[in-house]
Amino acid sequence: MNAQSNLPNGAQNKQALGQASEIDLMALFGALLDRKIFILFVTTLFMIIGVAVATFSTPIYQATSMIQVEEKGGSVPGFDELGGMFESTSAAVTEIELLKSRSIIGEAVDSLKLNIVAKPKLFPVIGNRAFRQYTPVQEGDLAEPSFGASSYAWGGEKIEVFKFDVPRNAIGSNFKLVALENNRFELFNGNDESILKGKVGEEISRGTFKLTLKTLIARPGTEFVLTKRDRLNTILALQAAIGASEKGKDSGIINLRLQSEGAEYAQTVLNKVASIYVRRNVERNSAEAQKSLEFLEYQLPQVKKQLEAAEQRFNDYQVKQQSVDISLETEGVLKQLVKLETQLQELELKKLEVGRKFKQSHPSYQAAVEQISVVQDQKRRLAAQVQVLPETQQELLRLTRDVEVNNEIYTLLLAKTQELDIVRAGTVGNVRVIDLAEVNTSQPVKPKKALIVIITTLLGSLLAIAIVLIQKAIHKGIEDPSEIEALGLPVYASVPYSEYQVKLTGFAKARKGKTAKAKSILAVDNPADLSIEALRSLRTSLHFAMMEAKNNVIAISGPSPGVGKSFISVNLSTVLAQSDKKVLIIDADMRKGYLQTQFGMKWDNGLSDYLSGRISLEEATKHSQVEGLDVITRGQIPPNPSELLMHENFTKLVEEVSAKYDLVIIDTPPILAVTDPAIVSAHAGSTLLVTRFGQNHVKELELTCNRFEQNGIDVKGVVFNGVVKKASNAYGYYGYYNYEYKSDK
Repeated sequence: MNAQSNLPNGAQNKQALGQASEIDLMALFGALLDRKIFILFVTTLFMIIGVAVATFSTPIYQATSMIQVEEKGGSVPGFDELGGMFESTSAAVTEIELLKSRSIIGEAVDSLKLNIVAKPKLFPVIGNRAFRQYTPVQEGDLAEPSFGASSYAWGGEKIEVFKFDVPRNAIGSNFKLVALENNRFELFNGNDESILKGKVGEEISRGTFKLTLKTLIARPGTEFVLTKRDRLNTILALQAAIGASEKGKDSGIINLRLQSEGAEYAQTVLNKVASIYVRRNVERNSAEAQKSLEFLEYQLPQVKKQLEAAEQRFNDYQVKQQSVDISLETEGVLKQLVKLETQLQELELKKLEVGRKFKQSHPSYQAAVEQISVVQDQKRRLAAQVQVLPETQQELLRLTRDVEVNNEIYTLLLAKTQELDIVRAGTVGNVRVIDLAEVNTSQPVKPKKALIVIITTLLGSLLAIAIVLIQKAIHKGIEDPSEIEALGLPVYASVPYSEYQVKLTGFAKARKGKTAKAKSILAVDNPADLSIEALRSLRTSLHFAMMEAKNNVIAISGPSPGVGKSFISVNLSTVLAQSDKKVLIIDADMRKGYLQTQFGMKWDNGLSDYLSGRISLEEATKHSQVEGLDVITRGQIPPNPSELLMHENFTKLVEEVSAKYDLVIIDTPPILAVTDPAIVSAHAGSTLLVTRFGQNHVKELELTCNRFEQNGIDVKGVVFNGVVKKASNAYGYYGYYNYEYKSDK
């Protein structure tokens, strides 16, 4: 009893599971090692693709700018009564949204004509890189076209569009512009139909099509692509492209960035957006002063008319009464009335301004109402005092009051109008540009060439590994003899794959299951081959396995074609004959048998001829170049091979050769293809199956055994042929089935 048997069942199961898991992981690792050339090839291919992509990708440049948002002052100096109108605090988040609003971005689009896209037509793949790398010595220099492709731009070409109008249904469509001689051009639509033709600097129109080129530098025949983009879509795209973020929390510093293929384009657009934003900010901050100024300018003419009317009435009264003077008592009351009227007018103005900013329930509005009420009470008390004055003095007081009150109000409004005009003109926004847009042309932000190469290389290796693992998971060919033994079939020998046998067959695809017709015998040409050593081991195993057999006849079959039955049969027969045995090998595959090729014989006068009674056994039996080994070839291909094998002549043949030879080996067709092996195996004392490494599946082998069992035939064992020494199977006992052990030369 070993130590493992002392463990509880649960512990044994866990230990077995752990061992199985470990073997599976090692097998997966081994599978990767087996396909290392494939993995290396795919990885290298992807790395080359990554290098090409990194080399030919268009560089993306980033323009950056900085804007400061400041808190605004609380009031306007010298204008405290209207100071609340200018109190505002702008958060950076709010300013960012204002900066990226459609209003500001739209103005930038219109100003820079960003919805007009004009670019030269570049040669596929390499044209962009060639265009970028060309540096003109002076204005107008052009690169020479490569490959004779003169219609493409190769460097130095330039186009500036001042105006480009198209019909609504043509917005977003690409138009082709071809440069002509003498600074002329021609515009084509998508169907290569000419639309416009003219000269640079002139406005060319045709219906709703209008085009004005500001600059065109290109050789005749060079093509450009013009597109009039939708304005709203252009605005939305630019909104998404411009990045804005606050640097730190509540710092009031906004960082702007814009990425583009053109460094100059990114810098120009970002500066334009920033300048529009600053100007709009100033206009927004001076809007309240402008509104108040408009109100006062509306009131001034009316007050002036009232003043002039009051003065006219006062003069008329004095002429009528022949220059009546105001008494001292009346003059005192007049001064108080003028003061109260002026104060009341100021309070009414204040209430009006406060009412524009707040609701009537607001404390500031209520305070203004209370102040007006107090002044009105004072005015009513003075009015009572006026009633006791003489009628002439009362009238004179009223007229004088109107003149002085209107004069005071007119002076007040005029002064405030001048103050607001000064405030409006001197308004400074609460934002300012700290850094204008700049672009580092020496270091594009994209592509990250090293990162692209690394990612594509990793992607290639992962893809190759995935392919290998998927192929291993899908491929269920037997690669472990233990899978065969799990079916109750002993594995008599594991015959390694022989490269030397491939040379003998001259057929490089022999290891892929294709039928390979060798021109000679491996056991004769290279008796030290590891495959032959494995067959010698099989010879020893057969010696003991056939002790209880009914005769000395061995039938060799397999599940499917291409497993190497003929190779095993011929070389096993040769090995047996080399051990001083008298051996006969019979090619019972009367459909596709080819044993004669390995012995250098012809197929005629063979088994089919004997079974049909045309020749005798002596005529059918041929001596081979191996001493002690005779051969019966397949003979002519009969129309009924199975019926011939069921004839009594085959029974007679088996009886005669069994008595005449020490061992008789019959090579049969695959059992899953035809029924011939079952017929032959019924006369044989032992039946061996040949399966090929990585080709036959477990289910296929199960079906093969069932087919023999249905015919009452017991399969003695299996020869595992064509075993390839792989890293994935080097962790079981069969991984070291073959050691080369030969004498030194």
